[in-house]
Amino acid sequence: MTDDASLDDDRAVPTVSCERCGREWDLDREIDGLDPGGHAVEQFAIDHERHTGHYPDDVTPWIARCERCPDGERFLAERPARRWARTHARHANHPVRLEAPRGDDDLVAPDGDRDGA
Repeated sequence: MTDDASLDDDRAVPTVSCERCGREWDLDREIDGLDPGGHAVEQFAIDHERHTGHYPDDVTPWIARCERCPDGERFLAERPARRWARTHARHANHPVRLEAPRGDDDLVAPDGDRDGA
C-alpha cells in the first residue's frame, strides 16, 4: 500500500525563473490550485507579466497588434492569438500584425488580403 501524501511529495514540480527579478519559483502551490491540465506554468507566466510588466525566462508571447488603433493583446499560444487577430480584423475592419515568438510575422487583413489593403 502506498501513502498518497508521499506520492504527492515525489511528483515533479515545475520551476520558473526570471533573471530580471533575480528569482526562481517552484510551482507546487499553483499545481495544487489548478485542475488536471490546468497549465500552471502558462498561468504563472501570465500572472508574472501582469504584475511585473515582463515574462519569466524562456517565455515569449505571440503579439497581436492592430495597425490602425492602439488595440492589441499578448498570448502564450498561436491559436488564441490568431483568433483574436481575425476577430479584431473582422469587427473593426483593421489589419492586425501577428508577431510570432520565433519566425515570420503575419498580417491578418479584414478582407483576407495578405497586405491589409
